[in-house]
Amino acid sequence: MLNNSIKKLVQYGLETGLVPACERNYTINLLLDLFRQDDYEEPAEEYENVDLEETLGELLDEAVKRGLIEDSIGYRDLFDTKIMNCLMPRPAQVQEKFWKEYEKSPETATDFFYKLSQDSDYIRRYRIKKDRKWTVDSPYGTIDITINLSKPEKDPKAIAAAKNAKQSSYPKCLLCMENEGYAGRLNHPARENHRIIPITINDSGWGFQYSPYVYYNEHCIVFNGQHVPMKIERNAFVKLFDFVKLFPHYFLGSNADLPIVGGSILSHDHFQGGHYTFAMAKAPMEESVTIPGYEDVEAGIVHWPLSVLRIRHRDEKRLIDLASHVLENWRGYTDADAFVFAETDGEPHNTITPIARKVGDTFELDLTLRNNITTEEHPLGVYHPHAEYHHIKKENIGLIEVMGLAVLPARLKDELELLASYILEGRDPAENEMLQKHADWVKDFLPKYKDINQDNVMDILQEEVGQVFVKVLEDAGVYKCTPEGRAAFRKFLATL
Repeated sequence: MLNNSIKKLVQYGLETGLVPACERNYTINLLLDLFRQDDYEEPAEEYENVDLEETLGELLDEAVKRGLIEDSIGYRDLFDTKIMNCLMPRPAQVQEKFWKEYEKSPETATDFFYKLSQDSDYIRRYRIKKDRKWTVDSPYGTIDITINLSKPEKDPKAIAAAKNAKQSSYPKCLLCMENEGYAGRLNHPARENHRIIPITINDSGWGFQYSPYVYYNEHCIVFNGQHVPMKIERNAFVKLFDFVKLFPHYFLGSNADLPIVGGSILSHDHFQGGHYTFAMAKAPMEESVTIPGYEDVEAGIVHWPLSVLRIRHRDEKRLIDLASHVLENWRGYTDADAFVFAETDGEPHNTITPIARKVGDTFELDLTLRNNITTEEHPLGVYHPHAEYHHIKKENIGLIEVMGLAVLPARLKDELELLASYILEGRDPAENEMLQKHADWVKDFLPKYKDINQDNVMDILQEEVGQVFVKVLEDAGVYKCTPEGRAAFRKFLATL
């Protein structure tokens, strides 16, 4: 059985190009060593178009049978990464191939690296396929919705083991360079099949990799070679454009650098980008703005639920100068009438979520104004999803959501399926503990639909979830898309 599975996996390596034909025996021997087996007899069966998930499943079952690992998701994920590392080229080989492909074009280089990241099972294709994805129309364009199911739920055994495991500060976080090749542990994912491309931006060493969870096409992460905190400042804009000049087919953006409006890892300076056009990038400028001293820069308010100033110029240095000017003004800006406070009790509130891209021969920079103030009524943030929408989205509105992609919690999959059956049966969701939080929402939208049946109930639920997310984005906008909101936005822009 083991020999067959090894032969299948090596064939997968040959088919994907991970394993050169001259390394076939070498790879077989690495796998035999991993399974503590001394001999190998070549199976007579021939294999093609090997299913990676199925083959890894066989090998993991064998590892459990041999007592090499416990049978739980956590241990299996650590071990299947060890298995895949037997097929992986060394980091230096990947980097050499990447820059050789880059000589053809930046896109050819990223195509190679993205395929490698999937073939290596660093991006687990078969898990990504489980994610629920759909779109909804809104006054601001077509909004993307995803329920992320690709992160496996930890089983109780793994949670208990992780709790009792010796604490380690190596690597310092999930974004550190030291993750490349790290075997992992129950409280830190394995990264033996992970490869990083070193790049230089802002005259310093950074890393380029893909996200293992791929929220959108070619979802990449660009991170500082040093473990230093995120900070939105002039150099952040320099870094964004240095990357976009290297890879003009990719956008790159940053989470804000304050809690509530920032990302999940503020302790390590990083950006996210990719080969995808979000609704925000397609949104038009609804009103042009002329900024003194920058009359040559095209600028305007974007038709978007969050408060976005778009600036465009062929010379990215002009955008860096203007963005720095906007940031400096916004950091210190207060307008009590619009409930915008630069700080309260010494705590700063104003920051920016920037997104850079190149359109033809013109550079673009979207500057999203953020504010993280809290009140008794909105303890999680005034410009954050309000409590009435927490049944759908309670988490921070970071860079990805800002651009128009809802990343919704995995719990919604089961909740929506159960909700569909309650609606079809005419039952009250308030009777069910899991569904209570959705009861008022369902009561509110049901009258809009005259005929709800088995064929359309899930489409209706997805549509309504999408519309809730649009409201969530509107909540996150410092200046609302109303005459009063736009007047207050213009008032700030006048300070520039």
